[in-house]
Order: sequence, then structure tokens, then C-alpha cells
Amino acid sequence: MPETMTPPSFDASDQPPMDPLAGILAVLLPGAGHWYQGQVRRALLVGGGVLGLFFSGLLIGGIDVVDSRQDRLWFFGQAIVGPVAFATDYVHQNVLKGLDPTTGQRRSPLPNEVKDPDSGRWVAGPAGSVPPVSKSLGKMNEIGTLYATIAGMLNLIVIIDAAFPSAGRVRRRGA
Repeated sequence: MPETMTPPSFDASDQPPMDPLAGILAVLLPGAGHWYQGQVRRALLVGGGVLGLFFSGLLIGGIDVVDSRQDRLWFFGQAIVGPVAFATDYVHQNVLKGLDPTTGQRRSPLPNEVKDPDSGRWVAGPAGSVPPVSKSLGKMNEIGTLYATIAGMLNLIVIIDAAFPSAGRVRRRGA
């Protein structure tokens, strides 16, 4: 009589453990979830890679590549980098942009405009004046936006990796 093969049985111990705290820490700061799990080298490499890519996008295209009002769809991807993206957007929206004198909406300055320190509105400056900040143009803005968004997508992978580590890979300090 031929022997029947039974399929391997799986129990809960075969499943990789879920580590929600590491996932939350990875959302707050890229690499922090792996640091919590005791993987310091991996945390430094991951954090440096994600943040390096994000800040490279800012260096290429300027701070206006992170704009939750004008580029909302791109900002959804960039927001996955965590509080760093929200802080960058806050500075861009509330410090660098001014109010349009006619509509009252926040916008970047036009040539020959300066920000009135009292009202925060853009006003005509002296001839030849340079605005304090201007929107990057063309490919530089697109490349910077793409870098910052890819950093967010990369951090999504990092968050999943921290929250669902492979079995046997996690070695917490003191464990």
C-alpha cells in the first residue's frame, strides 16, 4: 500500500510576528523601527537612504517640491516619509509663501514682489527686487518632486518590513 503524504501543518508559531510598535516608530522616523528591534546598522542605512533621498529632492528642486496645496497628489506619497515631510510643508506654506493681495490665498511670489512683514501679503517691491523664494521651474521641480515622493514609497516598504519582521530576525535589546 502506498503511503499517503500529509501536507505540512502550519501553526501560529510559523507566522512571522507582527511588531506594531516598530511599525509606528518607522512611521515617525525612517529607521526608528529597525533601531527598536536592535538592528542598528540596518536602521542607519534605511534612515540615511530614505532621508537622503528626500533631502536630495529638496536640494534639486527647492522646498516647493513639497506642497500639500498645489501638488496634493504628490504630497500623499511624500507624507509617508513622516513628520519630516509635514514640517517641510509647514515651513513652505506658512513661512515662505505669502498672501495674494487680491484673493487672500497663499502663493509663491511673482517677479519684483516682496513680502510685507506686517500683513504677510505680496506687494510690489522696488524695481529689480528679487523675491525671497521662487518656484523651481521645469525639470528641476519635477525631478525634486519625484525624489521626495520615491522616498515616501521607499519608507512604506521600510514600515512594512519593521512591522512584519521575518521570523528569527528580531533581536530586541535585553531579550
